[in-house]
Amino acid sequence: MFEGQPKGLYALALANTGERFGYYTMIAVFALFLRANFGLSPGVAGTIYSSFLMLVYFFPLIGGIMADKFGYGRMVTIGIIIMFVGYLLLSVPLGGDTFALIFMLAALLLIGFGTGLFKGNLQVMVGNLYDDPRYSSKRDSGFSIFYMAINIGALFAPTAAIKIKEYAENVWGYSGNDAYHFSFAVACASLIVSIAIYYAFRATFRHTEGSKSVAKAAETTTQPKEPELTAEETKQRIVALCLVFAVVVFFWMAFHQNGLSLTYFANEFTAQSSSGVESMAFDVWNLVAIIFIVYALFSLFQGKTSREKGIAAVVILAAVGFLVWKYSGLNGDVAVSAPIFQQFNPFYVVALTPVSMAIFGALAKKGKEPSAPRKIAYGMLVAALAYCLMAVASVGLPLPQTEMVDGELVGKHVADVTPNLLISTYLVLTFAELLLSPMGISFVSKVAPPKYKGMMMGGWFVATAIGNQLVMVGGLLWGKFPLWLVWCVFIGLCLLSAIFMFAMMKRLEKVC
Repeated sequence: MFEGQPKGLYALALANTGERFGYYTMIAVFALFLRANFGLSPGVAGTIYSSFLMLVYFFPLIGGIMADKFGYGRMVTIGIIIMFVGYLLLSVPLGGDTFALIFMLAALLLIGFGTGLFKGNLQVMVGNLYDDPRYSSKRDSGFSIFYMAINIGALFAPTAAIKIKEYAENVWGYSGNDAYHFSFAVACASLIVSIAIYYAFRATFRHTEGSKSVAKAAETTTQPKEPELTAEETKQRIVALCLVFAVVVFFWMAFHQNGLSLTYFANEFTAQSSSGVESMAFDVWNLVAIIFIVYALFSLFQGKTSREKGIAAVVILAAVGFLVWKYSGLNGDVAVSAPIFQQFNPFYVVALTPVSMAIFGALAKKGKEPSAPRKIAYGMLVAALAYCLMAVASVGLPLPQTEMVDGELVGKHVADVTPNLLISTYLVLTFAELLLSPMGISFVSKVAPPKYKGMMMGGWFVATAIGNQLVMVGGLLWGKFPLWLVWCVFIGLCLLSAIFMFAMMKRLEKVC
């Protein structure tokens, strides 16, 4: 899995891990903060939440166009600085009046623009690593590793957000609403780590930064240049990419309900405590132990030396022993906070990435691996299945509550649905994500015409941005329709997208 990858991949992946940790720490509590701090309705809070997500994924288009002219590395650095300022402003507790709301919106704008300069261009640089013929066959696996690294940061984010908020309340004596800002401040620290990693290991990927000086130096090397595309070939590739962009809009609309309607569901309908084996899932260190077991098992069976296999066996025994020790120490119920459910998606991504790579690697050896467009289509079908679980389980549940008094819902906890429902839903959604997201990014970096790489990667993010703006549909429907009907909206859109994708498959696979 990790063999034969360019060294620059790990440096860029770790730099992105730091940035994503801060981002997801904020996102874990952001929707709940909007309702509690400003007393907003689910629809208005959802609109602000989805608009911010839209900005985060729209600005990479502008960032990509700027990077095509000024260089990817320069935009990445400027983006981190702007993001830092935005998170710093968001960390200031100003209360819940109109001025505080405007101040927050300004901070969100800065974070969105800074992310736009950073996120897409960093991924273009990852793709550029694989333009080298030595690594070209490792492109898909490289993006899977990069995507896994993103989710390592996201895995710890919900726990960090909850713990720092509780610490600010219980130790420093801040009110519940003001304590949210300390969760946002975590992002500032993580960005410092991110930029430190970027510059410490810059030598391993500097040739991908796309600056004029690097481009001039590249002209003197003997590395073969990519063949020029005809106008017709360029058009075919751009059309194929646009078709993919149209489909992924609806995936992100459904997937990013994790921070909105699925978090509302966790807050209002899911049991607020857990016990026994089930409760162990809400301790992030138990999840980390499981991840170690998964990776060690692969090393145990695929290791080339007895030393590798011996180390893997020791890791497995240590992780299992840790889990047994944690289980023996269980005493009573464990409190379950709504944001904590957002740790399951990144956990599944990190744990299942080697599994998915092994499956597709085995299929590739047999010549049966699906193309990237076909994987995306399958991903849409799997996403529909995830919401089928929610729809079936929601039959008979009452309408959600929307009235807020002093930052708390009136009639909160109207049901005690087992936490296993959301845990299972996130598992299925993660299968869909692994089929769609890393493969989609890899597809863009591979198919995009060389002259428009930055713009096309920006186009991927614009599609994501549109989908994120549509996330607000979950908030607008919340409390107005039966829950099962809300989930059916996402089922229908995912199924229609999959059908469209399969109908366009020949055209899409032609450019692969």
